[in-house]
This record gives sequence, C-alpha cells and structure tokens, in this order.
Amino acid sequence: MDATTPGCDRWSVTRTIEADYVVIGAGAAGMAFVDALTDHADVRVALVDRRHSVGGHWLEAYPFVRLHQASAFYGVASTVLGGAIQQEGPEKGLHERASQPEICDYYEHVLRRMVSSGRVELLGSSEYVGDRTVVSHLSGERLTVPAGCRIVDARYLAPVIPAETPPPFAVAADAHVVPVNDLVRLDEAPREYVVVGSGKTATDAIVFLLTRGVDPDAICWVRPRDPWMLSRAVVQPDPAVFLGMAADIMRSASDATSLDDLFLRMEAAGIMIRIDPRVTPTMAKAPTLATWELDLLRTVENVVRRGHLESVDRGKLGFADGSVSIADKAVVVHCAGDGLRLRPPIPVWGPEAITLQPIRSGFPCFGAALVGYVEATRSDDAEKNRLCPSSPYGNSLADWARMTVLGTRAAQSFSAEPDIKAWADRVAINPARVPPDYGPSDALDGVLERLAAHTPAGLARLSSLM
Repeated sequence: MDATTPGCDRWSVTRTIEADYVVIGAGAAGMAFVDALTDHADVRVALVDRRHSVGGHWLEAYPFVRLHQASAFYGVASTVLGGAIQQEGPEKGLHERASQPEICDYYEHVLRRMVSSGRVELLGSSEYVGDRTVVSHLSGERLTVPAGCRIVDARYLAPVIPAETPPPFAVAADAHVVPVNDLVRLDEAPREYVVVGSGKTATDAIVFLLTRGVDPDAICWVRPRDPWMLSRAVVQPDPAVFLGMAADIMRSASDATSLDDLFLRMEAAGIMIRIDPRVTPTMAKAPTLATWELDLLRTVENVVRRGHLESVDRGKLGFADGSVSIADKAVVVHCAGDGLRLRPPIPVWGPEAITLQPIRSGFPCFGAALVGYVEATRSDDAEKNRLCPSSPYGNSLADWARMTVLGTRAAQSFSAEPDIKAWADRVAINPARVPPDYGPSDALDGVLERLAAHTPAGLARLSSLM
C-alpha cells in the first residue's frame, strides 16, 4: 500500500479535486461568483468552506438579524431573494428584508440547484491550507488542487462577527459579557444593558431590546464614534428612487466645501441620517436605517463617547482616559465585530488567485457576480481588471468618498461593454439597473438627466475631498 491507498492512513489520504475552479469561501461572495460563472461557462467548481454548508457568516448570525437593505439586492444573480413590497408595519411601502433563517434557506436552495447540475461540489467543514491543498476537518483527508485549476479567494473581505470573535477589550472574571447572539438566551433581566459598538449590529441589538419592552433608561450605549447611515427609503430597487439618490449624492458633492459639508448636504437631501443631530459623525460605513428605528435609537440617552472600550470589570468600564460606572450586574453586549473588513483594494485577477471584492461601491453580491460573469466571458486577465477595478468599503468620511469615486468609475467602465450592461440590467442584485421591462417613465428620465448633469462635477469634487 502507498499513502494514497484508502485505509492505509486516513490522515494522509490524498485525492485530486476534479475542478476548473476552487472557490475558497461559500458565503455571499463565493456563491454569487459561482452562480454567475457556471451560468455562463461550462466549468466544474469545488466550493470549500470551513463551515458545514453554504451561507457564510449567516450560519452564525444573531437570530434577530435582518438584511439592512432590500432583499432583492442580496444573493445570487440567477435567483431573486424576496422582492415583495411590505404591505404593513413600520416599513410599509418599502421592499422586504430577509431574516437570518430566510437567508440560510435561500442559500441551501441555490446550492441544491448548483449541485444538481453536476458541475458544482461542496467541500464543507474543510480548510484551504495553502500550497494548493484542502484538508477536511472531519476526516482529515487531504485534497490536492490540480495545476491549471484557478483558485478564487472569497475570504479577503469576509466579515468578523461577535459570535466567532472574542471581545476587543479585556474582560474581568466577574464581569458579565455576552456576544450579541446571546441576548435571546438570557434567563434573567439585568438592571442595565451595556451595548458596545457603533454600527449596524449595535443598532440592531438596541432596537431588539426596545421592541421587547426594555426601558430606554436601562440601556447604556458605548458608541466610540457616531455613524452616518443611509435612509432606507432611498436605497430601494425602483430605478427612479435609487438613481435619484445617486443624482442627489453627486449634486451634494459638486457643491460641498468639505467632507462634513458633503454629509450635511446629503442629510438635507434625505439621503444620510445621524442618530444625534447635535453630533457630527466621523464614521461612514453607512448601512441603511429606517425612520422608525431612528426614533427608537434616539430614546437611549445614556451614550458613552470615550473612544474604544479597553476593559470591563464588574460595575466599571475602562477607557484610555478613565472609567465609567455601570450597574453592578450589568450585561455587557459585545457588538464590536468588523462586519465590513477594511482591507486595501487589490487587483481582482492576480497571479495566484482571483480575489473577490466589491466593484460597484457597497454591494458585494453584485461585485462577486460581475466578476463571475466577466471570468466566464473574457480571457485576458488585464482586460478583466480594467473592466472590474475593485472598490473598498467605507469607514471614515474620506473612505466613503473614495469608495463612491472608485465604485462610480468602475460602473462606468463595465457599463460601457454592451453585453455586461445587458446582463447587469437583468439581475436584481445590481442596485442601479434599469430592467428591460421597466417601461416609459418621466420620473426616471428626469433622474437620468440629473445624474448625467451632476456626475462629472460631483466626481471631481469627491476626488479632491477624499
């Protein structure tokens, strides 16, 4: 027997993966890429993920989470996630937002379709360890990626979530600190909740508590930075609405005298929202927020702005400039994960791997699907990189301006190709699409005229401000 003979040594058994592409990461980006690639090219793909199935971080997400944007903007190009308009509730008239179970079910449905084609294989509970080798966490089997098989890295911007990451602050043995997931598992109501974080996870946690009857005065919000957020009402699948927002952004930018002035102008235009109108935010990751959520968040008055939390002791929070007292048996809720990884943009098509990143700013599923389509329909990597230059996520105001400039330029690049534009206009995950069946619209015609008129000056001003 040699080392590759089954039963000789199960920890060294090796087989070669039969695939044209090995995609590392079966989350939103990996699934969107594979879906578009296999829909437009006759290739075999092996999906590798350390988790047991597809869906990425959604498999570990807190149970009350929903997409912050319309469901139709998320998922894969071939299969629309949701799309209905809400008929009741505080978001009546806006497009539905899928829950965590709905998203996981959606990806399982997409996976079944992929696997049934005979061209996609899922290698779950497995890890790509480098050197063109995949190792199963369950069997220990080692699998070799053959020469000529392209490696696709869908993990470059994978989110860091509280459920899988220790708190980024020291925790004393007698302090009660829980990840946001565990809010649904508490056995007894504490005197005080201390929610740590400035982004979407923290706002979700606070809205969850308030809608379950928790007194706003029983919540302490540790908010290292105040955030700008997008009004959900203007981030909608209707082209007249979404492109109208884009036109208003460019008009605001063209007239702005500074980054703060830009965001204040966008606030006046109904695009941006801030939680405390007395504070000028410095954070601009810009998830969407509805007015009903904003109203709830503003009822929490105990806000701690002392920078990043450094330590938690029983009855005390430690910061670089001192400490803040909290209830003796307070529950501290860790919401400080890096949901949008801030890594530098690199060429998508590199010598070692295809590295999935956003192309149109802020919409990673569309970017990954676009990369899949371009990979399937073009042969030259330099040309692919020209058509699909990556854009970063936002963080600071300057980052947001840069993201908008690079994303807009990327959209101008790929939209100039007739086949890409025709494909992109047919897929719901493209937020700026005008569907072929949209029909005549005076409102949309006016929006497109405004967008064309303001974009050159807006981009020029954003470039100077960033």
